Amino acid sequence: MKKSILFVITALLSANFINAQKSELMKLGLKAGINYANYTGSDVNTDAITNFHAGLVLEIKVLKNFSFQPELLYSTQGAEVDNLGEQFKNELGYISIPLLAKFNLNDNLSLELGPQASFLLSERNEVEAGDSNTFDFAVTGGLSYKLGKHFFVQGRYGLGLTEPKRDADVKNSVLQASIGYMF
Repeated sequence: MKKSILFVITALLSANFINAQKSELMKLGLKAGINYANYTGSDVNTDAITNFHAGLVLEIKVLKNFSFQPELLYSTQGAEVDNLGEQFKNELGYISIPLLAKFNLNDNLSLELGPQASFLLSERNEVEAGDSNTFDFAVTGGLSYKLGKHFFVQGRYGLGLTEPKRDADVKNSVLQASIGYMF
């Protein structure tokens, strides 16, 4: 009987230790923030639009100062375009999946770099335009700063490598500021 009780106590303590280790290796969070988006790479006059992004963050610790951080975000990008003196706004709503390498520079500050795949969900134009590509590929980079144990702030820049519009020589460009919470 004593061996059984000792076994149960040891098993519970081991399970608790493994669960604590698991939570240190993998953390799930939420984030939201503003986008300052524009098009780059063209002679056409464009103005930036301000919109939002929100979604999930997963941090998977690989080494002491290195993590893998995939995210699943809804992000609105685009620009206000001047087409022969006529202004129109083009807002593109994407599901974005950044796959980031996260380098911890110290206990609070991290550098994040990696590719991002985005899939077009919605398009809102002030003129009839339905010629948007449904896939956008970008490279992203930025900094993240922990505010205590759970909260963080981020600043990130994403540069599109594909054209968001067919037959348009432009690329998405977005500057993001976020606040988030890791569970």
